[in-house]
Amino acid sequence: MTRSLRTQITISPKRINLPTNKPLSLLIFGAGAIGGYIGGSLLLKGHRVIFLEREHNAPTLRKQGLRLTIEENTHIFKDIEVATSIENSLSGRPFDLALFALKSYDTADAVKSLMSHLDQLPPFLCLQNGVDNETALAAFLGEKNVIAGTVTTAIGKPQIGEIVLQRKRGIGLDGNHPLSQRLAKAMQEADLNPRQYANPAEMKWSKLLTNLLANASCAILNMSPSQVLSHPGLFEIEMHQLREAIAVMAAKNLRVMDLPGTPVRSLAFAAKRLPLGLARPLLARIAGRGRGDKMPSLHIDLHNSQKGKSEVSWLNGAVSRWGIDANIRTPVNDKLHDILVTLISKPSEKEAFSKRPDALIKAIG
Repeated sequence: MTRSLRTQITISPKRINLPTNKPLSLLIFGAGAIGGYIGGSLLLKGHRVIFLEREHNAPTLRKQGLRLTIEENTHIFKDIEVATSIENSLSGRPFDLALFALKSYDTADAVKSLMSHLDQLPPFLCLQNGVDNETALAAFLGEKNVIAGTVTTAIGKPQIGEIVLQRKRGIGLDGNHPLSQRLAKAMQEADLNPRQYANPAEMKWSKLLTNLLANASCAILNMSPSQVLSHPGLFEIEMHQLREAIAVMAAKNLRVMDLPGTPVRSLAFAAKRLPLGLARPLLARIAGRGRGDKMPSLHIDLHNSQKGKSEVSWLNGAVSRWGIDANIRTPVNDKLHDILVTLISKPSEKEAFSKRPDALIKAIG
């Protein structure tokens, strides 16, 4: 059997030959999966990147650099710029853009740390899940300084400073901002596959639909997406939560949009129009291409994180809040949210649902 060789390329960002066009200068909040992938890809094209990282992660990044694996090539960036405070990161030349992809539950603390530096901050590209983070950022940055975005590319982070591209799809961008064209061009040259959208709310809500599928239920039941979607009763719950979210979108005059590499309109059509027996294999294929048996974010929040926090309030909880505003009932999203919030605050109760589909089906009612 022939084994393909992986090329390792060691790069010092300070020694890259810059392209003819003026490079972007970016402040990236965290060298996590999204920040590391986008930051590393832009470094390859000569853009300036500074990572704002937690104090305990910074020494590792400074010592080992950033390791980005794309297909068969591994790029090792030595001497990357890492700051541990907003004061240090803003002490040099100004930034064109800040990339913001923190967990939604970290937004409030991040905003608090930035309040005394508003005059120095560049516009923010918000790549967070959910549909409310842009509003939170705009409240202190101003609406003109927030660019909505989504990431559909699957990225892994096995350890600090190591980023692996798992499946390339692309990045969605609000096409209305003055920086959008320049940013999209830079991302296209970096092979990030950007796509601009005229209606950022439609883009973000369409991404929310993909975040809902086989997420909260997987966390509550400690079961994989394929196990959830193959169970008839659980699949019906999945369809109901999607239909509720789609109804809220319709009430707000928001269309479902396909995202880069992600057929969201097919997902919505299956949830709304197809009988359950026909919808199940289609959605199983969509979810399988999206994450397979990889555990989703809400499962990681509940079972693999010690933070005692969850993004469920920005996912199912957002459907509930917007449903109230639109006078749309969302009982399944309400219940999934409430159960998961309870399990986050009372971990001892996880066993009541673990591997017990009937318990969740009964609780949903």
